[in-house]
Formats: sequence, structure tokens, C-alpha cells
Amino acid sequence: MTISIFNAETRRRRGNRQFVMKNDTVSNQAASDMMRKDLISASLRLCVVILALAIGTLAQSDGSQQNKTGRAGTFAIVGARVVTVSGAVIENGTVVIQNGKIAAVGTGVSIPSGAEKIDGKGLSVYPGMIDSATGLGLAEIGQGANATMDIAETGTNNANAKAIAGINPHSSHVNVTRVNGITTVMSAPTGGMIAGQSAIINLNGSTQAEMAVVPTAALVINFPRIAGGGGGFGGFGGFGRQQTDFNELVRRRDTQIDELKKLFTEAINYGRAMDAYAKDKTLPEPAVNLPLEALVPYARGEKPIVFAAERERDIRAVAKFVSELKLKGIISGAQEAWKAADVLKANNIAVIYTNVYDLPTRDDDPYDIQFEGPSKIKQAGIRFAISTGGQGSDNRDLPYHAGLAGAYGLSREDALKSVTIYPAEILGIADRLGSIDVGKMANIVVTDGDILDPRTNIKYEFIGGRLIPLTSRHTELRDSFENRK
Repeated sequence: MTISIFNAETRRRRGNRQFVMKNDTVSNQAASDMMRKDLISASLRLCVVILALAIGTLAQSDGSQQNKTGRAGTFAIVGARVVTVSGAVIENGTVVIQNGKIAAVGTGVSIPSGAEKIDGKGLSVYPGMIDSATGLGLAEIGQGANATMDIAETGTNNANAKAIAGINPHSSHVNVTRVNGITTVMSAPTGGMIAGQSAIINLNGSTQAEMAVVPTAALVINFPRIAGGGGGFGGFGGFGRQQTDFNELVRRRDTQIDELKKLFTEAINYGRAMDAYAKDKTLPEPAVNLPLEALVPYARGEKPIVFAAERERDIRAVAKFVSELKLKGIISGAQEAWKAADVLKANNIAVIYTNVYDLPTRDDDPYDIQFEGPSKIKQAGIRFAISTGGQGSDNRDLPYHAGLAGAYGLSREDALKSVTIYPAEILGIADRLGSIDVGKMANIVVTDGDILDPRTNIKYEFIGGRLIPLTSRHTELRDSFENRK
């Protein structure tokens, strides 16, 4: 836009100059000087426009809040109620944070010399919550030139697409989410049948590398389904569209599953060829195929695959696919997972439930059927976690998803575990996150009440042992109005 403005201004000025010269009202030198002045003037105007755009972009990117990665040091939270999640609640307990990890937990704990003490009287300490199915960092608030939409790639097989490469550490959603007690998320692309590889990230850091907990955590597949509706990974929509002919829908679904099986077979064969060539260089070198190469460890069952599926029939189809190809499977969405408990347990498939806030999908379903989903899944004996399934704008509501499930049959203990240790176990990071235990990463939230209660306030928060400022785009907007005179 600025270039066109510049060009229009230049054309107008050049026209004026030509008119002046044709009428011999000024000398050639004067005309030349005039043109130089006009070009300088237009250039200055261009600079002003660019500067204005830059200032606007910085404002839109919540630049004042980003890069506030917190303060490192040794900390001791003293006299608090410590909800370890992995064990019993410790009353009047102490948590010591040192070198980014939990150094000590319990009563009568020795506090290191020079540690910064935090009075925990009347406060509770929880592990940071984990949202296990999101697009956080891949989609920005849709304003101005800073907006990013990196949630989807084109094509069917995008196995080599890595979410970590598209994560925006300076996303406004990061601070908005973390100030509500969510310290870690799994973020994933969504496009195509094979969407790409997710990343587990901490919500702190100035670079993707600083944020990364597991840069390539799981492959995401929008599993072919018989009917549209529901969503792909994170609730963003999946592979396939609503159709009217059921038999045609079944045929198309089965064709897509066959295509998916073929891709996995090709990946297995590609991996064997690469392994053979690595051992014997006299063999022909396989042609480079990045999507197939990325697919190899998942096709071999070495790394987990997250399948987006909602309905019972589609979940059963996923279970069959996992069983036949001997894969490590996780179901995301999982609206009717409890109805397929037999095949899920038989194939050790955990689920990430993203439907607590959703409306019923069938006209004859009760209004609260989605609220009861986690309780039914737990009763069925299926390993599960609760997720918002959001792109960023609603990830902050994770504790309330779990709290609502707790109000509809899920125990208080399981509700808390569904956003802490359960997702950590499912994602393979329970040795680092999900509970307050010595040696784990110090992702810790200190509150003045139950962390799943909307009335509770976050008083302190640590990510990777750094004391995080509890500020965001929302708090600054609030403060701007509170401080108006």
C-alpha cells in the first residue's frame, strides 16, 4: 500500500514538473531541485507510513509483554498447602525450586542459603496444567500484519510438517493462557489427512528452542470418517465432508483408509531401504522422500500417533487400524470413546477428550451429555486427559473444562489429574512434568484457592524454575482503563 502511495505521489509531482518546464516558468536547475525536494518529501511520507505500521504491529503483537521470560533463581515456597497430585496433599509444606527443577518437597525441608522465600500461608501449590490438544502458537489474533495462521499445510501427507517450526513465541495467546495456570501445551498442525508432527512446549521462552519440551512429540492424523461434523485435531475440522448417501460415505471412508495404509506400507519399505543402504553403500540409494522419511518412526510404532476421531464407529475404525499396523495410538476428540471402551483398552489407546464445552451433536441427546463424557470414559477404564482443543484464544479455559467435568460425575482428584499427570503420562513426559516431585521441571502454580475454580486467583507461577510475571494483553487492557484519569 505504501508503494502505491509513493508511486502516485511521484507521478503527480513529475506531471507538475513537466508542466512547469514546458511553460519555461522556471529554469532546468530549479525544476531539478524541485523534483529532488518532492522525492525527498514523498520518501519522508513513506517512512512515516512504515513507522506507523511498525508501531501498530508491535502493539498488536503484545510486544510489551513478550520476552518477559521471568526471573531465574532459587526459591522456597513456605507454609503452603502442596497438592503434589502424585501423592498425598502436604499441609504446611515447603517446595524448593533450584536450577529450574524441584529440589525438595515436604515438611521440615532445609531451605538453601540465599533462597528467595515466598510466604505460602493460605495458598495452595499445584503442578502447572497441561493442555494436550491445541494449536497454540500457530494461530495469532487476526489483526494487522503480525497475524499468523500456520495451523495447516496443503496436501494429504504432511508428515514432515513440524509444528515447532511455526510456533510464534511472541503470540499474544501465550501470556493470556499461562497466567491462568497452564504452563505446557501440545501444539499441532491440522491440514490434510496426515497433518504433521506436534510439539510439546512450555509457555515461556523467546525462541522455539527455549520453549520446546519435545520438539516432535506425535504425528497427527485426521482419520477418515463416515460423516462430517466433529473435528480434526484440536477441534479444527478434519478430513472429509458431510454427504447424504451413507453407502457412498462408507466407500469414500474405506478408500481413504486404504490410501493411509498404503502410505504406511511405503514408509516401512522406505525405512528398510534406507537402513539397508546405510549398512551397504553398494546398494542403490533411495530417492529422497521427506514425507515418507518423517513417517518412518511412526509407521514402525516407535513414536505415538494422535488420531482425530469423534464417533464410536470412527474410533473403532482407528482401533482396528492401530491393531493391524501395530502402532502407538492416541484418540483426540473422543466424544463417544466410552462406547468403544473394549477396543480402546484392548489396544492400549488413550484418549484426549476435547468436548466438555461442546453442544450435543444429536437432537435427542441430553444437553449435558458432553459434560459427562470424562466421567463415562473414566468409569469405562480408559486412560484419558481433558483438553480445550483450541487454537489459543480459549486454551486459558482449561481448568474450567476439567472443573465442569468434575461437576458432572468426575471425581475432584481425577478432574485435577486430567489436566496434569494424566496428559503427562499419555504424552510420555510424566518423568518431567505433571506432578510436584523432586527432580521434575519446576512448572508450578501458586493459588489462593482450588485451581479448577473460576473464582481462584493465580498468585505466583513458575515455568522451568523461572518466576513468571502475571501480566498479559488482558491485564494491560484492564490496567489501562483502571488507571484512566
